[in-house]
Amino acid sequence: MRSIIQGTGMYVPDQVVDNHALARIMDTNDEWIQVRTGIKERRLAAHDQASSDMAVPAAQEALDRAGLAVSDIDYLILATMTPDMYFPGSAPFVQRKLGLPAVPCLDIRQQCAGFIYGIQIADALVRSGQYRNVLLVGAEVHAGFMPYKSWDVLFGESDHAIDKEEWEKNTSARDRCILFGDGAGAVVVSGVEDDDRGIRDILLYTDGSKAELLCTRAGGSNYRPYFDPSMSEDGTVIPMVEGREVYRIAVNLMPQVVREILDRNNLTLDDLDMVIMHQANLRINEAVQKRLGLPDEKVFNNIHRYGNTTAATIPIAYHEAMQQGRVKAGDLVCFVGLGSGLNWGAILYQM
Repeated sequence: MRSIIQGTGMYVPDQVVDNHALARIMDTNDEWIQVRTGIKERRLAAHDQASSDMAVPAAQEALDRAGLAVSDIDYLILATMTPDMYFPGSAPFVQRKLGLPAVPCLDIRQQCAGFIYGIQIADALVRSGQYRNVLLVGAEVHAGFMPYKSWDVLFGESDHAIDKEEWEKNTSARDRCILFGDGAGAVVVSGVEDDDRGIRDILLYTDGSKAELLCTRAGGSNYRPYFDPSMSEDGTVIPMVEGREVYRIAVNLMPQVVREILDRNNLTLDDLDMVIMHQANLRINEAVQKRLGLPDEKVFNNIHRYGNTTAATIPIAYHEAMQQGRVKAGDLVCFVGLGSGLNWGAILYQM
């Protein structure tokens, strides 16, 4: 029994926020952002859109492309670091909004590596014979982290002046705020008796000694109470990223895990047709590509359009790569990513 990805789907909000829009509310500009990240624009959710709202249309498209009905899904996995509320997890809300029956619904918290970890779970569930069709969704709304008050100026609905305090607060968090976008990607994983396609191998790692390199310090049982108004004022509700150290680690570990998964399957880089990396920063992906010696035609990036959508980046990129004809039947694809935890890993998938 092999697990195959039967269908893919994606959803991003309507609101496009380019780098010039960010320059209306903080000290930044298009060149500064592109040089450091490769990002030109991102999508941000409306104030009434939660992560579960991102997940539903992406999931429905994946079902449609798989030729399956909602009633065919017997397990749901949602990867998100931005749940609708503190608890319960957001998977039950996706279940309700999508109209799924009373199937098991699981939230996982591996952040940028969420899709890769989710695939491992889906693969195990399907190959064990316990479940037939697993729906895996990565969905994020990062807008709630942002310190912005003048959303109307950011969205181009007003041109009023930003007061100095707000301008300085936004600017103090710009290194992170410029990175993130909102959206969702989804896949349906099903079992087939086929040796020629499907998931060939999965290799995952975690190193908790580096967990604080990417984290949101506010909230949780570390604090009494869990949340306090001061957390909003001092910026601890905004994700913290030790950018230089994360860059150094990512450009070492991501090529390493790609080579390792190929070696243990008696394959080489020449056997790969496409590498789809987590879209955290284009400069990281370019460095990984260079270290692996891969030509441009074997790497797919779309971070310039969407920014970092955390657990959604890989399924969104895979969906777009398929729609653009960049991957096709018979191709060997490697998914690879690294995120907070630290969690990282790679997947070999035969189209």
